[in-house]
Formats: sequence, C-alpha cells, structure tokens
Amino acid sequence: MTHVFQPIPLRKQRDYRLLLSARAVSETGAEVTRLAVPLTAATLLGASPSQMGVLTAAASLPYLLIGLQAGAIADRLRRHRPVMIGCELVSAGAIATIPAAWIAGLLTVPWLIAVTFVVGTCSVIFRAFNFPHLAVVVHESQRPQALAGFQSAHSLAVVGGPGLSGLLVQAVTAPFAMLIDAVSFLVSALLIRGIKAPETHTPAPPRGIWTEIREGLRAVVVDPTLRALCGSGITINFFGSAYMALFVIYALTVLGLPAGLVGVITACFGVGGLLGALITSRLVKRLGENRMLTCSVLLFPLDFVVAALASGPVWAKFALMSASALISGAAVISFSICFGAITLREAPAELRGRINATMGFAMQGVLTLGGLFGGVMGELLGLRPVLWTCAAGVALIMIPTIWLSPLRRSSAQRTR
Repeated sequence: MTHVFQPIPLRKQRDYRLLLSARAVSETGAEVTRLAVPLTAATLLGASPSQMGVLTAAASLPYLLIGLQAGAIADRLRRHRPVMIGCELVSAGAIATIPAAWIAGLLTVPWLIAVTFVVGTCSVIFRAFNFPHLAVVVHESQRPQALAGFQSAHSLAVVGGPGLSGLLVQAVTAPFAMLIDAVSFLVSALLIRGIKAPETHTPAPPRGIWTEIREGLRAVVVDPTLRALCGSGITINFFGSAYMALFVIYALTVLGLPAGLVGVITACFGVGGLLGALITSRLVKRLGENRMLTCSVLLFPLDFVVAALASGPVWAKFALMSASALISGAAVISFSICFGAITLREAPAELRGRINATMGFAMQGVLTLGGLFGGVMGELLGLRPVLWTCAAGVALIMIPTIWLSPLRRSSAQRTR
C-alpha cells in the first residue's frame, strides 16, 4: 500500500485546496441563485405555484435524462478536468443571460426554466466527472475526510449565500444578484485549471453503455445497505423538493416574512450544517457511521412540521423556523457525511463511478418529480397541507427504510 499522500495533511495539499476552493466558490454562487431565481419568478414575473414546481423540477430533470450515461462515460475517459472546466464555463454563460434578458425586457418564467435546465445539465456532468477525479487528487485513506471538507464548504455556502443573496436582491434586484453566480463559475473554472495532479485514471473498456449502466444498477439493488441508502435518499429528496418548490412562496404569502428574513432562515440551515460537519467528524469515531446515520434521520421531519405549524407575529415565526433550520441542517449534513463514507466503504472500487451515478440518477432525478408534486398539490390542496404530507412521507417511509436495514448493525463499521 502506497503512502504518497497520507503523511501530508489535506490542508497542506495544493491540489486539494484548489478543488475545495473551486467547490466553495461555486456553491456560494449557486446559493445566491437558488434564492434569487424563485424570488425573481415569484415577485417580478408573478409565477404560479405550478410554474414554481416546474422551475424546481428543471434543475434535477437532467439527472433523469443523462445521469446514468454521464457516469458510464466518465469511467471511460482518461482526463476529467477539461470536461469539468467546460461545464463551469457553460453554466457561467447561461446564468449571465438572466440579467441581460431582464434589461432587454425579455425575461420570462420559461426563460428561467431553460437556464435552470442548462445549469442543471452541467451540474450532472460535472459531478459525474468530479467523483473519479477526486481519486486522482486525494489519497484513498483521506477520501472520507475530503468528503467532509466538501460538505463543510457546502454548509458555508448555505450560510453566506442566502444572506448575500438577500442583500443583493434588496440592493440591485434579483436578476442582477445572479451575476455573482456567473462570476463564481468562472472563478471555479480557473481554480480547477490550476490543479497539477496528473490524471492517472485508467479508462474502463467500452462494453456497451447499457451493459455498464446495468452493472451499476444491479450493485445498488442487490446490496441491502446500498439499497437502503438509496431508498432513504430518494424519499427525503422527493419530499424535500416538494417543500422547496413552495417554500419561498409559502414564506412570503402565507407567513408574511420579508425576503431578507427568508434568506436568513436558509442561512441558519447552513450554520446547522457547519455544526453538523464538526460534530459528526468527532462523534463518528465513537459511535460509527451507521449509528450516526440512523440517529440523524429521526430529525428529518422537523422542518416540515415546524413550517406547517408556524403562526403568530413575524418575529415568532422567524425564530421558530430559524431554530428548526439550524437543527435540520446539522441532521442533514451528518446524514450526508455518513452516507458518503458508508457508500465508499460498501461499494466495490471498480464500480464506484457507476454506483455514484446510479444513486445520483435516482436521488437527484426524483427531485424533478418532487418539485412537480409540490407545485400541483399546492394548487389543488393549498400550501400548508402539502407540508404536512411531506412530514408524514419522511416519517413513515424514510425512517423505517433506514431502521429496518443492516445499517442499524454496528459491526464492521470501522473496518476497511
């Protein structure tokens, strides 16, 4: 076993710092847009709940269309960085068209949907290529730590992005706030271009793309642990997407919260995620990944329930939802870190790319259905009943999926 990278802490590895910085910058810009796009649609373009659902679904639809193929193709190519850089540049150009269209008086909800779809497509391809590329940059023994670093960067982005977005929306309007995201994609591309690690990935021999895809699907379906992880991810993403499709319009119209406070609530979720990343890295040594994951899912219905119950003066609703977001953020990031570590532990090395693509296809692709479900049910039932439906779905499906699986067993958690 080689120890080329192991003696060097990750924080001192230049290539890892560049890759982590690229993700941190890009994620921060994406968080600005994640709030600015629905605010533009709801407040400036008068989008209906069903249009908001389609807008949410457009970001994840590419996972259904090309998610599996992207993973198989990534396994076939020797070099991944040029594709990753290209994805960031295309995303920057697409986002930049939003303020340009607003200035020209051409911006519409379908335009926002189209841009969201293009950026989502680039995200699918980027993630498919970034997963095997991580193996080039980081030594095998440090990959779980590297994944925790990416989760921390994402949490920081969730903390700073919405607050920054709220300020920019107030100062320059929502369409122009998205220029930050365009710039972040450009910076990310430059940082990735600076990585010097030789791309030593050995391309998988082409044996027919559908044959290769079936191998990844079979690996997830047959293994009870991977199957439970994937099933739980599908459940939370479906109901979480339904919730997010309505969150902005619900917070603005039903709860009467100002746009700035909506951004602060989202930032609280990121603060919770940061705390969750710090706590998980310590507790997992004592409790193991399996036990941490099974405990974290018990908190997942909280956000839906609190939002559905929120009432009273603005300050009370804001305080209640901020506390809920803080706790939920910690639980979600703890779940995500343990999810990644367990997947790396359980997945055969030769199938990691396709297993990752299969899970991404299922878990991210279902966001499309969840967003559409939230939009349609919001029109038919009203916004608050949808939140109760989401809470019930997570409690009655996701939690049993995890607790009735081998993940509850603590044996062999610290092996491999």
